[in-house]
Amino acid sequence: MNIPKVYHRYSDVDGVRVFYREAGPRDAPTLLLLHGFPSSSAQYRRLIDALGDRYHVVAPDYPGFGLTEAPDGFAYSFESLTDVVERFVQHLGLTNFTLYAFDFGGPVGMRLAQRHPEWIDGLIVQNANAYAEGLSELAQGLVATTERAGVTGIMTLPVTRGQYEGGVSDPDLIAPDGWTLDQHYLDQPGRVDAQIDLALDYGSNVDLYPAWQAWLRENRPPTLILWGTGDGFFLEPGARAYLRDVPDAELHLFPTGHFALEEYLPEIAPLIDKFLARVAGEKKDQS
Repeated sequence: MNIPKVYHRYSDVDGVRVFYREAGPRDAPTLLLLHGFPSSSAQYRRLIDALGDRYHVVAPDYPGFGLTEAPDGFAYSFESLTDVVERFVQHLGLTNFTLYAFDFGGPVGMRLAQRHPEWIDGLIVQNANAYAEGLSELAQGLVATTERAGVTGIMTLPVTRGQYEGGVSDPDLIAPDGWTLDQHYLDQPGRVDAQIDLALDYGSNVDLYPAWQAWLRENRPPTLILWGTGDGFFLEPGARAYLRDVPDAELHLFPTGHFALEEYLPEIAPLIDKFLARVAGEKKDQS
């Protein structure tokens, strides 16, 4: 097994100091990993180790997450997160990549894909919802919330831990490092306010579901869908719904929770490897 060197770097993007992890040869197919709530690029450390010897893997932290530093007064919305990721991609000179969208990475990634369809070689969807039937009652309640007090409860350690352990098959396979590190970053000054702003903006994503679905139908990117069926926020019907708009997509369901890689990385990593190789082969054939 070849363990890649993983570089930990910062990129200054219009006043935002974006932290990111990077591994693999720059001339290899690129995989852009977009993380979820309340996590960071750290959630992909094991996946980067599994793929970074053969692919160019890049995983940034958004403003308000992980080690990325945003200036005072930064306006936290899904549009502003996408603005930063867009400029980050341009700063690194990435012109084509497979997009891995997980959780919040779905709204950011789909906005990015709408802006730059020419960038997207392939799409990997992991518990990133884009369909109404994928929203659980809990998720619907959060989307409908308009008061800051109504979302502060999701910033606590029990909820953070529950996102990792809820719906899993074997809790002993879920390392406590994930939720512990996420909560550490969440507890930093200003972070809760940033996350509340994003939570209250989440309804803007649901409003865009029809546009994202239209984008999928029109562009039909090679798509791999990976889904933990025990997810308390995003339900299995949301995974199957992608097949309406991308009928040739691969769908793989796993009896685990929201953070499916935590329990099923040994099963998921080879699927991603095979998918990336197929996307690269198809792109080569078309050139």
